Amino acid sequence: MKKFTQLMLSLAVVAALNNAVMADGNAFTPLDFDKTTSSSASANSTPTVDATASDAIGNENIQNAILQLDNAQVGIRNDLINYKAKYADVDAQYKLIKNERAVLKKQVRSIEKRIKSIDRSKEKLRRSMI
Repeated sequence: MKKFTQLMLSLAVVAALNNAVMADGNAFTPLDFDKTTSSSASANSTPTVDATASDAIGNENIQNAILQLDNAQVGIRNDLINYKAKYADVDAQYKLIKNERAVLKKQVRSIEKRIKSIDRSKEKLRRSMI
């Protein structure tokens, strides 16, 4: 019983520490923390321009980065389409050449068989002449 209570107590401590570690402190902080604190501190004071300007610059930089990533993705997709088209062309050529090769191989075999049959018939004629 003592081991069970120690185990449960240790599991409870681990769970509590895990919750503390996994807790996100930003969940309780408003997104515009600087704006809300400055407006709630004094109703007559105006918000500072630096905080809003840095937020605007940061948002603009993030939006520019997202646009650049979107453009890069579009470019890569276009390259993929081009490579798929080239691959399809090469694959079609490969299949065509493979079929031609198979047909030519059959023709070569049939001609070789005909030559062998002619050689056999010539040999038979020579034997019959002797």
